[in-house]
Amino acid sequence: MENITIDIIDIVIVILYMAFIVWWGLRNGKSKDSQSYFLADRGMSWWIVGLSLFAASISSTTLIGQSGDAYHTGLAVFNYNLAGGVLVMVFFAIVLLPLYIRSGIFTIPEFLEKRFDSRSRYYFSALCVIGNIFLDAAGALYAAALIIKLVYPEADLHLIIIIFALLCASYTIPGGLSSAINAEIIQAVILLIGSAILSIACYNRGGEYFVQLFNNKDELTSLIRPNNDTATPWLGLIIGMPITGLYFWANNQTLVQRVLSSKTVDEGRKGVLFAGLLTLCTLFIVAIPGVIARYLFPGLEKPDMVYPNMVLNLLPVGLLGILLAALLSALTSTLSAILNSTSTLITMDFYAKMNKKADSKNLVAVGKIVSCIVIVIAALWAPQIGRFGSLLKYYQEMLSYLAPPIVATFLMGVFCKRVNANGAFIGLLGGLVIAILTYSFKDMIFPGLHFLLIVPILFAVSAVVTYTASLFSPPPEADKLETTVFSFKALREEIAAAYRQPAHTNYFNYAALLVMACGVVYAVFW
Repeated sequence: MENITIDIIDIVIVILYMAFIVWWGLRNGKSKDSQSYFLADRGMSWWIVGLSLFAASISSTTLIGQSGDAYHTGLAVFNYNLAGGVLVMVFFAIVLLPLYIRSGIFTIPEFLEKRFDSRSRYYFSALCVIGNIFLDAAGALYAAALIIKLVYPEADLHLIIIIFALLCASYTIPGGLSSAINAEIIQAVILLIGSAILSIACYNRGGEYFVQLFNNKDELTSLIRPNNDTATPWLGLIIGMPITGLYFWANNQTLVQRVLSSKTVDEGRKGVLFAGLLTLCTLFIVAIPGVIARYLFPGLEKPDMVYPNMVLNLLPVGLLGILLAALLSALTSTLSAILNSTSTLITMDFYAKMNKKADSKNLVAVGKIVSCIVIVIAALWAPQIGRFGSLLKYYQEMLSYLAPPIVATFLMGVFCKRVNANGAFIGLLGGLVIAILTYSFKDMIFPGLHFLLIVPILFAVSAVVTYTASLFSPPPEADKLETTVFSFKALREEIAAAYRQPAHTNYFNYAALLVMACGVVYAVFW
C-alpha cells in the first residue's frame, strides 16, 4: 500500500477538534456527588440519551470492524446492527428498560443483586470490568493507533496508544458521565455528518459497482446467507445474534448507563428507539461503503484498514480533516464511555459495598482513581489485539462465549419467578465453565460449527442449569420480585395509557415504525 500524505490543514482541523472536545467535556462535567458523577443527575432528555447511546455504541467494532468485514464478506455483517441491534433495542426499550429505571440502580450488576443476591452481582460486575478493559477499551485504543499509523507509518504503536489514552482520560476522569455524554453529543453529530460526506464520496466513485452487484443479486448484497456460510449463516442471525445483541445493548453497563441517566422511563425508551434509528442508518454509512471499497481498493490484506483507507483516499483537503475527526470521535466517545462505566462498576459494586461509610465525595474520588488504573491496563493490553486478525473477529468471538450465560440469567430472572439466587449463581458459574470448555475444545465438541450457532446452545444449557438448580432451594421472597420481574398486565396497562396520548408522543408507534423499517431493509436486501 502506498504511503498516504495528509495536508497541514487537515492536521490542524483534527487538533482543534480534539482540543474542543476536551474543553467541552471539562466545561460540562459534574462531580459534586456520586449521583452527578456516575449518572449525570438522572436528568437527560431522550434526544441526548439517543445521541450519547449511538456515539458510545459506534465503536471501533462498528466503523473499522464492520466496514472491513463488509469488504470481505458483503452486507451480511449488517445483521449485527439489525437482528442483533435495532430489533433487540425495541425489545429492550419495551420490556427491560422500565425494570432497570424503576429499580433505581446505578449498575446493571446491581439489578442482579436486587433480583437474586450479592454473589451474582459481584460475579457479573467482575466479568464486565474484565470485558470493558480487555475487549472494549483496548480495542478502541488499538483502532486509534491503526489510523494514526496509516498516516504516519513510522509512528510508534505504543506511544500512539499512550497519547490517545491520556487525551480521552483528560476530560472523562474529572467530569464523569456528564462530561462523557456532553462530549458524545458533539461527537455523534460530527460522526453522522462526516460519515454522510464519506458515503457520498464513496457512492460517487463506486456506486455503479454496488448497483450492478445488487441487480445481479450478488451474494455480497444479500443479508440472508445459506446455513453453511462462513460469515453469517441465516439460522445464526435468528437464534444467535439476538443473544449477543441483548448482552451488548441490555446488559452492557457502558451503554445502559446512558439510559439510566434519563429523566423518566418514557424519555429513556424514546432515547433507545432514537439510537435504534441512527443505528439503522449505518447500513448506508458503514456497510454499503465497505462493499464499494472492494472496487475502489482491491486487494487490501488487512480488513481493519478498509475504513481508514476510504477516509484518507476519497476526500479533498479540509474534508479529510473533518472525516478524521469523525473517525476519532467514534473511538474517543467509546473509550470515554468505557472509562466511566468501568469506574462506576468498581466503585459502586465493590468499593461502596466494602466501605459502607463512604460518602459521595469519597466515591467520586475512588471513581477517578479507578479510571486512571483502567486506562493504564487497557493501554498495556491494546498492542496485543493485532494477533487476532481483525477487530470484529476479536470482539465477536470473545462475546459469543461470554454473553450466553449472562443473558440466560437475566432473562430467566425477568420472566421466571421460580428462579432464585442459588440457581442464578450456579447458572452463571456453570455457564462460564461450559463456555471455557467449549472455547478450548471447540473443534472436538462442535467441529466446523459457526460460533453464532454455538451461542444458543450455550444459552440453553445455562438456562436449564439455572432453572434446575433453583428447584433445589425455596422460591425467592416476594420483595425480590416487585420491581425486577416483567408483568404482562403492567405492559398492557402501559400500552392502553400510551394510546390515550397524542400519536406523536406514543413510543409504541415509534417502536412499530422501527420494526417495519427493519422489515423493509430485509425485503430489499434479501
